[in-house]
Amino acid sequence: MLSNKKNTVGGLLLALFIFFSSCAPKDDDEAVRALAKRLIPKYEKNFVFNVVEDSLQYYELESVGDKIVIRGDCSNSISVGLNRYLNDWCLTTVSWNADDPIEMPELLPRVEEPVRVESLTDNRFFLNYCTFGYTMPWWGWREWERFIDWMALNGVTMPLAITGQEAVWQKVWRSHGMSDEQIRAYFTGPAHLPWHRMSNIDRWEGPLPQEWIDSQAELQKKILGRERSLGMTRVLPAFAGHVPAALAELHPEAEFSRVSYWGGFADEYRCTFLSPMSPLFSEIQKEFIETQTEMFGSDHIYGVDPFNEIDSPSWDPQTLAEMSRCIFSSMTAADPDALWLQMGWLFYADPGHWTDENIRAYLTAVPQGHMILLDYYCEFIQIWKQTEGFYGQSYIWCYLGNFGGNTMLAGNFSTISNRISETFSNGQDNVYGIGSTLEGFGVNRFMYEYVLGRAWNTGLSDAEWIDRLADRQCGRADADARLAWKSLIEKVYKDYSITGQATLTNAHPCLEGNWMWTTRPGRSWSVADIMDIWEKFSRADSERDTYLFDLVNVARQALGDLFLDMRNEFTKAYYSGDLPLAHKKASELLELLDDMDRLLACHREFRLSSWLEPARKLGGNNKALADYYERNAKVLISVWGDSSHLTDYASRSLSGFVSSYYRARWEMFFTEVLSCMKSGKVFNQKTFDAEIYEFERRWPDSVLPAERTPEDARMVCDELLEKYKNRV
Repeated sequence: MLSNKKNTVGGLLLALFIFFSSCAPKDDDEAVRALAKRLIPKYEKNFVFNVVEDSLQYYELESVGDKIVIRGDCSNSISVGLNRYLNDWCLTTVSWNADDPIEMPELLPRVEEPVRVESLTDNRFFLNYCTFGYTMPWWGWREWERFIDWMALNGVTMPLAITGQEAVWQKVWRSHGMSDEQIRAYFTGPAHLPWHRMSNIDRWEGPLPQEWIDSQAELQKKILGRERSLGMTRVLPAFAGHVPAALAELHPEAEFSRVSYWGGFADEYRCTFLSPMSPLFSEIQKEFIETQTEMFGSDHIYGVDPFNEIDSPSWDPQTLAEMSRCIFSSMTAADPDALWLQMGWLFYADPGHWTDENIRAYLTAVPQGHMILLDYYCEFIQIWKQTEGFYGQSYIWCYLGNFGGNTMLAGNFSTISNRISETFSNGQDNVYGIGSTLEGFGVNRFMYEYVLGRAWNTGLSDAEWIDRLADRQCGRADADARLAWKSLIEKVYKDYSITGQATLTNAHPCLEGNWMWTTRPGRSWSVADIMDIWEKFSRADSERDTYLFDLVNVARQALGDLFLDMRNEFTKAYYSGDLPLAHKKASELLELLDDMDRLLACHREFRLSSWLEPARKLGGNNKALADYYERNAKVLISVWGDSSHLTDYASRSLSGFVSSYYRARWEMFFTEVLSCMKSGKVFNQKTFDAEIYEFERRWPDSVLPAERTPEDARMVCDELLEKYKNRV
């Protein structure tokens, strides 16, 4: 079993700190009652929420008279108990999207036999720096409030909480003599801030509006207050060495360096790094932590990631150890109770530099029990197994599952299940918890709910869990839905997520392959497999919003997979010189893209407006500001950066985006190829790439056509299934 006991005094203090700070006992849990009022106001008075002190994290469910009684050791555990009741007794799903309805039965079912469930690990981490760009930049309090409720229901105890930090940095850099104009120009646009915060890029899509800085600081206060009330220990940022380039001119005595190039960006966007051995580093760290604590408070766990996808100034192990030691010392000088949370992604991303010797030197320079590693991408590679359990430092097993907020179906369910079980059994006594580090939300939530649910000893087998998932998505036990989900898990959800996952519809057009790494449509299942699953879903009897999302989502994947096969037919016609057949195939492919756009419009989560409208809303009555936010949102999901290196990385199959961007590119491609065939010329990919590059750069500034009118999802899915099922 995964142990929460530490083999060091520091680790024990860490465990005790988090447990007691988040789980103080009281008679009635006001925080969970308030959560119930927000989510199910009609039923809130039917519940009793009791906090009963215990040495274990647990929840209990039972019916007493006409009340559903939920007990637990703290608000977080009681929230998990409430979610269990909603899921398994009410067949109700509470999603992480504020717009999604919560569909309840007319009468609350009784819990016929009392249930007690204990946690297998007290610590459940959630989020990724990137999520704050690919999903959250345009959120207001309404969106955050629902998401925090979702985290509580799913037992998250350690959320990454990095909103609003630019307001802190603005105060720090002002104290060093920088003007607000210099500071705002140093920041990127809102959607790109995660990569600025990780020392990857400066200035891109900036300057950052002051309105953004101020509003996000106020939003962060609400976020942190609500998270703490629900038993969460917030992970705030600390200083990792990233500074404005102008600071080097103001402090010529300090040691600065330019970081390595990142993401294909030009030199003007490179970041500047201050050596941790410089006295100025400790000074800035102290300023930042003290200012942040004054503004937002502190739970004493800080995310610090100095070398994420960038080179260290030195790869000498002794120097790495000294930098690590100095970073930690600077944190404890500002906050004696400081604990360092570090992403483990860098060890996977750059194995050539992060050798065993260098990892060991970097990690062991920090006292045992004072550092927590996020094993970031465990569905693919478990770094803990390659580093003797991170050489004794505490670590959290994490499922990533999504890159860029892309919408392709992905997740190796059985492998994840086995790896979590193995970690529970053999992960050494410094395993600190489990969690998820997803880059974006554009996916079905169930994989993340499953991973977080594995932190609790429910006694459910995987097969039982999937059946219950099917039931609550439909709102009833439906044989066809259960069969559909069984097939989905067995045939589709068996591949781990990779960077650039997307159907070919979203790819830069080409005759063969997928042009570049940012859109990789490879899959292990056949089109016949996904069509069969689509048909199973179509037979299910439900009008639940959650079911309709699943139906549209599977249909979207099926059409995207079919597009790849049909493109290959077009290519064969090109190479054979069959112009009439090539015309026919091009027409069919464009028609499929039209059908996909129509399909996606049937559900709000698959509309471009779901991404752009919140961005414009943040601008309020200021049209220039709204235009700026909208452009920044468009840039992220299309060209991304200032070169083609990251183009389409955040690819998303969204109605309005398919029609105005993806289909437009493919139409240009087919027109050019067919023109070459007609004139007897050889199609030149490089010439076409230059043409399409200009289109891609213009698109974020274009005026989009009116959004397609949504139709009945089931009707459209049935119509398209009948149209395409025999194309396999």
